[in-house]
Amino acid sequence: MRLSYSQEAVADLVRLRAFIAEKDPAAAARVASELIARVENLCMFPYLGYNVALAPQPDTVREIIFGNTIVRYSLHADALVVLRLWHHKEDREQSL
Repeated sequence: MRLSYSQEAVADLVRLRAFIAEKDPAAAARVASELIARVENLCMFPYLGYNVALAPQPDTVREIIFGNTIVRYSLHADALVVLRLWHHKEDREQSL
């Protein structure tokens, strides 16, 4: 399964690293690396996440929580596209 990130997800990852770095700069790089590794593993088990009922296409849009991070992704026959990422303490309304 092919993995890709939307432009918004890449920006979210940068923002998330900066958000964590405000409290713990040493942890920011480690958390980002661990998150990327977990998302890569998600390609092997793409149905671990739960459907997002309010999504325009709830059958293909899913979310999963890794530690303190919420990952929203779209699942297709041959691809997994990471749509957005949030730290659970972030204001998600401002991230959309």
